[in-house]
Amino acid sequence: MESSGSCKNCSKRTLVVDGDTGNLVCSSCGVVQDFENFQAHIGGITGPTGTFVRVGTAGSGSVYSYKQTKVYQAQKLIEDLIFKLGLAASRYDEVKAMVERITEGEYGQGRWFPIFVGACAYVVLRKDKKSLPIVEVANVVGCDISELGRMVHRVVDFLDLKLPEFDIVSSFERAIRSCPSFSGVEEEIVGRMLKQGVFLVQCSMKWYLTTGRRPMPIVAAILVFVAELNQVHVKIEEVAKELYVAVRTCKKRYKELLERLVKVAQLLPWGKDITVKNIIRNASSVIQYMELKSSSRCSGKNRFDHVGFDLDDLVADCLNKEIRYRYDTCDVEKDLQYFEVENSPTLRIEGTNNLQISHECLAMIYSNFLDRLPLIKSSAEIEEADWTKQEKGYDIYTCREWWTGKSEMSKKLLLKQIIEKDVGLNANPPSFDRGNLTYQRRREKINAAKSRIQRILHPSEAGFGDGKDLCLAQCISANNKRKIQVDVDWEDLIIETLLLHQVREEEIEKGYYNALLDLHVFNL
Repeated sequence: MESSGSCKNCSKRTLVVDGDTGNLVCSSCGVVQDFENFQAHIGGITGPTGTFVRVGTAGSGSVYSYKQTKVYQAQKLIEDLIFKLGLAASRYDEVKAMVERITEGEYGQGRWFPIFVGACAYVVLRKDKKSLPIVEVANVVGCDISELGRMVHRVVDFLDLKLPEFDIVSSFERAIRSCPSFSGVEEEIVGRMLKQGVFLVQCSMKWYLTTGRRPMPIVAAILVFVAELNQVHVKIEEVAKELYVAVRTCKKRYKELLERLVKVAQLLPWGKDITVKNIIRNASSVIQYMELKSSSRCSGKNRFDHVGFDLDDLVADCLNKEIRYRYDTCDVEKDLQYFEVENSPTLRIEGTNNLQISHECLAMIYSNFLDRLPLIKSSAEIEEADWTKQEKGYDIYTCREWWTGKSEMSKKLLLKQIIEKDVGLNANPPSFDRGNLTYQRRREKINAAKSRIQRILHPSEAGFGDGKDLCLAQCISANNKRKIQVDVDWEDLIIETLLLHQVREEEIEKGYYNALLDLHVFNL
């Protein structure tokens, strides 16, 4: 079969189709013609078909749709977040069910979805009264704490839930077990720190240090404090970083805790010498006093019927001459006054007949003391060796039995039980105290402003003895120089203006100056 085309080599119209290859070949020169073997496939229903490629499939044999791919990726994200939060595998089903219920099985994609999953995980744990700080969830999700908090509020509002109160005690227990700073501490010391920390956490709740505040900064502050008590060297910056809280806030809570302990220490005979700087040195006696007060069930004052004495230890201490007590030479004269009974009214014990001991009892105690004498001598030698290694003569940690941990405050209690306990101090919330001081300062400024206004309106009645209530500026000429002495600030000027416009003093005390100015001064 010849073709109508011409040969590319000899230009002759002698092209034929090769039966074996289907290519065009020139019968004259024998040259194969390139790119001349195209055949159009034209057909109807019975013609050849191609491969139909659908959008959203992984290949020619895939059956996954867009929704199925989205659900798979969302479930994988939920599983990853549960693993990063360190939760049990059973929590995955609970979080997945909550996400599916809220999104009606559609799940989601985008930046909002991980925040939504973190909020659901937080709500699930709070429902079961488990401690998971929201700052830790925000750090794992990678968002701001306020953004996560808004999402938690939306989840709770949609499901119409009422979450229980945040368990700060369980949060403290979790923090001391999970912080890397305490990973190398002995288990016995960690157990003692745990009881002391729970005791101080619940005391902080009684002192309103946790009311209306984020709980983790006070947890970090108490962790550092109990670490210092047990000679575990940690830095507050490291603990704050491990708990994902601000260092500045932790230092502020730490200072507030020390101030509360100083107020408790004022009830002790030597309390007037205790300040924020040396409270760590006296913390053992202060906490021991708080523990004794919390264990007491006697509501009356100056009663000692509930206080028990260990007569064996008491007589052994009196008979033992090997045990010595060391003090700083600079504090000896100061501390001697506390051993005088007449200078210490809190140590007077009336009714000494209650402490009478029979001769048989004394003989038995003395025989027990003789049996324990070798052990007492060996312990005294060990303490003497420890004292010689120290540069300072006084160390509060030489007495290691100051903490008993027998108080109920060392265990987890309800808030009502904590409020009813007596730990030696009933304090007001810090915000309440600051508010009272602010109101008192404004009241003093109002009185001073009234005095200045009265002196200007009635100069004949003004006295010359008060040097504090001056006018806005008083010109004084000395050495041919004019000096201006100003004793009022912008707040005093605003208070004067409001008083001149007959604004009530009770409203001025509240401090809403801008609103009062708009209402009484500029709205005329």
